[in-house]
Amino acid sequence: MTHEIPAIPAWMLIPFVLQLLCIAVLPLTKLGEWWEENSHKLIVSLVLGVPVGAWLCMNGMSHELEHQMIYDYVPFILLLMALYVTTGGICIKGNLVATPLTNTIILAIGYLLASFMGTTGAAMLLIRLVLDTISERKYKTHTVLFFIATIANCGGILTPLGDPPLFLLFQKGAPFGWFMSLAPEWATVGVLLLGTYFLLDTYYYKKEPKENIKKDLENERRLKATGLINILWLLCVIASTMFINKTYIPVMGEHDAPFYVKLLREWVFIFIIIVSLLTTKKIVRKNNNFSWTPILEVACVFCGIFATMTPALMFLGNMKEEIQAVLSQPWHFLYGTGFLSAFLDNAPTAMVFNSMAPSGDIAGLANEVFLGAISVGAVFFGALTYIGNGPNFMVKSIAEQNGINMPSFFGYMFKFSLVVCLPIYIIVQLIFF
Repeated sequence: MTHEIPAIPAWMLIPFVLQLLCIAVLPLTKLGEWWEENSHKLIVSLVLGVPVGAWLCMNGMSHELEHQMIYDYVPFILLLMALYVTTGGICIKGNLVATPLTNTIILAIGYLLASFMGTTGAAMLLIRLVLDTISERKYKTHTVLFFIATIANCGGILTPLGDPPLFLLFQKGAPFGWFMSLAPEWATVGVLLLGTYFLLDTYYYKKEPKENIKKDLENERRLKATGLINILWLLCVIASTMFINKTYIPVMGEHDAPFYVKLLREWVFIFIIIVSLLTTKKIVRKNNNFSWTPILEVACVFCGIFATMTPALMFLGNMKEEIQAVLSQPWHFLYGTGFLSAFLDNAPTAMVFNSMAPSGDIAGLANEVFLGAISVGAVFFGALTYIGNGPNFMVKSIAEQNGINMPSFFGYMFKFSLVVCLPIYIIVQLIFF
């Protein structure tokens, strides 16, 4: 059933732009302390999102709003919450000596895990270990920034489990194992990012005060893991993501199916969250410094983003012919998908650009090179901003709770992502696309 989308006036993009500006600018102003409250983030999201929703409904576009908020936002936030709660119940305690080699090895392990347990799962599993390890270091912000780039983003490209846009492409017919063909791009970015981090951390390690190095050596503790029952619940989240979908349960994809059937996977996520909370000792989460604040921050901020970006995505979809006239090469799709994914949700952005790629059966991989470019752009470029991928904001929030001074929205871009990540992505594009 085809649902024709009415034209969207350009001025309907203003609320989305204002939402992004609030995220980027308010922390830098006198309203910074006010903005820190999650309730205030929710107020801003509602003030900007509700009028957008009302306008869409009054103009016959309630279907698009319903799909965006119920069938995109709810699954998005519940998957993040399920991964956050289950991995937050696995406490890996220890204080390793924070040498450049040790830190790089931890990031490399997370880079590998991200494709198989999702970027959110890997990030939430390892962020507290990394923060404990570097706690005695004076210079540690750069470690968190590379953590976001490697584990929370670029590592998740080898399977559909790694990142939501890949899962949607899998749902559309791309074979599960096809994403392994992107291993050369994955390895290239991994070597360049981890190599750059090792050199930078070596530089900062030499600048560390001697008392910090001494304290780091004195406080070394062996790794100890508790709450391991959550490995089972984490596997359940992964299995649910893989198998509870319309491919295996066709009724979930029927147009007239009740919403609770279409959201069957999300009901399972809620069940897993409850079971994880009930089967994990409170002391484990306490030792893990588990807090609801990071996931609530993501929920409040992305509620506004999903609502206000609905017209933006529709506006983009209505410009299909104009965009196709400009985009003709794989590298066009890589940068187009990539830069929009850095500011829009990467999952719907990937789907929009996939629909604009040269015609071909995605299941037969007739447009394989374009599919690769779209996948790489959606996953890698999510590291360009704090809102490019769900875990980015969560890692930032957890790091700040642990006393690490993280750069602002624009500071992150101009001091890190545009000067470190983007040149690496350009190298990948020149080699592979």
